[in-house]
Amino acid sequence: MNQTSTSQPEWTSTELRNAIKAAGVALWTWTLDDDTFVMDADAYQLWDVSIGTTPTFEHLSAKIHPADRDRVRAAFVATRAIEGRYEIDFRILTDASNVRWISARGQGNNGDAAKRKTTGIFLDVTDRKQAEEGHELLAGEMSHRVKNLLALASGLTAITSRATQTKEEMVKQLTERLTALGRAHDLVRPLPGGQGSAALLGDLFAVLLAPYDDVGAFAGRIRVAVPRMGLGEKAATSLALVIHELATNSLKYGALSVDTGLLDISGNTVGDDVEIVWTEQGGPEVEPPKASEGYGSKLLQRTVTGHLGGSIVYAWTRSGVVVTLQMKESQLTS
Repeated sequence: MNQTSTSQPEWTSTELRNAIKAAGVALWTWTLDDDTFVMDADAYQLWDVSIGTTPTFEHLSAKIHPADRDRVRAAFVATRAIEGRYEIDFRILTDASNVRWISARGQGNNGDAAKRKTTGIFLDVTDRKQAEEGHELLAGEMSHRVKNLLALASGLTAITSRATQTKEEMVKQLTERLTALGRAHDLVRPLPGGQGSAALLGDLFAVLLAPYDDVGAFAGRIRVAVPRMGLGEKAATSLALVIHELATNSLKYGALSVDTGLLDISGNTVGDDVEIVWTEQGGPEVEPPKASEGYGSKLLQRTVTGHLGGSIVYAWTRSGVVVTLQMKESQLTS
């Protein structure tokens, strides 16, 4: 019976060179005794070394990022004794001050025993490393946001539980506060031209106050005229809570509690500060609260002075309350 034998295909030197070129592989041979590297043209280009020179390990080490240099040196020295494959990723600094990621791969103790040589490849893995760093940054940012939101939700739950008498009232107030934060979170996005990393100031007011200005006789009675500026993520979340608390108070006791009430929000910059004036008119006659400061007021005070680095002042007029918020512009945009 005839048997068909199979054999591995033989590659020509041209085919091998084409395959290496297509893979972006740069070749090197390291002679241990005199510490010199023999490299192909792609390796010279990768390391930004002039072709024709004979680089040594010390010469190439000078181009390795200082934070990686000792680690790479130890790894290469160890290849003299180890058996099997090895791989190490590290950064280099080219003459153009660009950072590249290189993956050095080889076979330990596989060189010519007499000539004490070891051979391997260099790969430019900069794109992969940058993608990995981007994913890590995104994962870290998402983790940071989730932790902040959970901490804020926990604090709101505690405050709301102390400020309400029934579980129904607590559920209602807590849901409204969390919904307000959710609306603000939806606005968080990068803005062009260095305007900020989250929502525009005017958009934040417009979105959060829309529910109070879109029902029957309420339509068109809220006016917003504030500076065009972007907010940072933390500032957007904190300011959203402030807006919600002021709107809730107005709906209960102030201008938004009657169909004829008007709410005017104006703003301008004063030096390094941003001043927002919340003016209510046409509502019930208001008086300064006689009771001790409520939890809502404490929350406002804590948020404005702590998170936003500012102050909050109330003026109780016959036509309605006027609330002046003074906040550091640097706190709003960072």
